[in-house]
Amino acid sequence: RAFKALIAAEYNAVDVTVADFDADTVKALSPTGKAPVLETSTGVIFESNAIARFLAKIRADTGLYGNGVFEQAAIDAWTDFAANEIELPASVWFYPVAGYMPFNKDAYAKAKADVAIALTILNTHLATKTYLVGEQVTLADIAVASALVYPMKLVCDKAFLKPFGNVVRWFTTCVNQPQFKAVVGDVVMCKKELTAKGQEASGGDKAGGKKGGKAGKKDKAAAAPAPPPAPKKVEHPYKIMDKEKPSKFSMDAWKKTYSNAATYEAAMTAFWDTFDQEGYSLWHQNYNYNEDNKRIFMAANAIGGFQQRSDEVRKWAFGVMDVIGTEETVLEIKGVWLLRGDTVDHLKNANDDANWYTWVKLAGPGLDPTDEVKAQVAAYWCSENELEGKPIQDSKVFK
Repeated sequence: RAFKALIAAEYNAVDVTVADFDADTVKALSPTGKAPVLETSTGVIFESNAIARFLAKIRADTGLYGNGVFEQAAIDAWTDFAANEIELPASVWFYPVAGYMPFNKDAYAKAKADVAIALTILNTHLATKTYLVGEQVTLADIAVASALVYPMKLVCDKAFLKPFGNVVRWFTTCVNQPQFKAVVGDVVMCKKELTAKGQEASGGDKAGGKKGGKAGKKDKAAAAPAPPPAPKKVEHPYKIMDKEKPSKFSMDAWKKTYSNAATYEAAMTAFWDTFDQEGYSLWHQNYNYNEDNKRIFMAANAIGGFQQRSDEVRKWAFGVMDVIGTEETVLEIKGVWLLRGDTVDHLKNANDDANWYTWVKLAGPGLDPTDEVKAQVAAYWCSENELEGKPIQDSKVFK
């Protein structure tokens, strides 16, 4: 609940010291006896929404609390929406996963359904909007996104979020802002819903006989079969590759060279001097649905989300993705990647979104890099203004 206040403070450049208070101190400061509380030179403010509003209102010039009374009212509405329609059901959903409360099947089902209802409302509102109120991040975005941080990290997996594309686009836009990252860090979206202790068993509970389960000790023992042996942990294919076919090429060293070289030319010279053609391969990436890219910020969010969801293979991969073209013509998402081995399959297994791209091998085992390929790789990895004769609207490096 402190996220929204601290993020608001980041946007308004307000210095807030986060202190560790014991329960007795909190009770002495807050009439409700609950955290968070904010101590100011004038007095103490309690309740998370009140603290967030106070910090957002401190500077009118930033627009964080809106421009005019209408926008301020709209921000209040979405702030209340976050507290009433998202925080409560979301907490019931993910608290058992976090170990804060026991799992209850009926409460879980209702909470998940209520979160879906809230996201449907959000998704409809965001269909034609970048932010919830106005044309910039406001406290409305901060409050709602803050309420969704833990659900998005722990329980809202890709299958659940499939109908809510506008929400995902907006949420990733928010949490990738520096002010959000300063408070919540990197938000890695949930791939598969985490389950709470007893959740799987709860789904399969059955009544224990006609008399309401008044079984004796023997019946209980018979009804509790021994758990199956834990499956052996399977090593990642890239780890196996490193053991069986070690490479002299150091991905970590290359990433440091790319970041720290005096010039791009020096970096590319170092790359080709150390490139292990038998242990690594280069791939060109082209989005299959570029015609759907209508807005620059949406395409930029798409490449940011793609790279975030590829985190599993970060140790063995490097890539640069670009949004090129214009909104008036066509916006294209393209990239060039360096991957361990001779296939894109491991990246696809780690990130389902990789299946939505066409991958063309440029160099690697059995395919020498030509001068044209070297020029193409350099263009993708080093160009800052123009690529393939088109303006670069956004570029992100996966390293």
